[in-house]
Amino acid sequence: MDAVTPKGSKTADTHSHVVRPDGMEWQKTRFPGCEAKTLLFDRSTGLMTALMRFAPGAVLPDHEHVNIEQTYVLEGSLVDKEGPAKGIACKAGEFVWREAGSRHVAWCPEGGLMLAIFQVPNKFFEADGRVVDASGADWDETWGHTRAS
Repeated sequence: MDAVTPKGSKTADTHSHVVRPDGMEWQKTRFPGCEAKTLLFDRSTGLMTALMRFAPGAVLPDHEHVNIEQTYVLEGSLVDKEGPAKGIACKAGEFVWREAGSRHVAWCPEGGLMLAIFQVPNKFFEADGRVVDASGADWDETWGHTRAS
């Protein structure tokens, strides 16, 4: 289950929300070998923080970071397989951030575990020309409202 805090929740302290990932199940994604535990997700803005786990050789296909993406690699590595930074690797204990509009294919040759922060969900470019989010939903219909005006 995603850690989504409802508006107006009645907690003793509405400023702090403790999330316990150890008690959460890994959720499969539509990308083979990629699983996630969503720690924070704001459906109105698209802001998301997640633990991402990749099996050895898992690939995150052609995608664009709509706004800044930040990733701290806890285990393994995250490598740009294709794109302008092809071959750049971020290894365990390292941090990478990508500028808004950056586009690439990423992979984890020996697998990996990372903490990822997205200001808006990524755009994934399908072979048939569609542009979708990670769930496969049309990006413009689902997230077009998050564009800067």
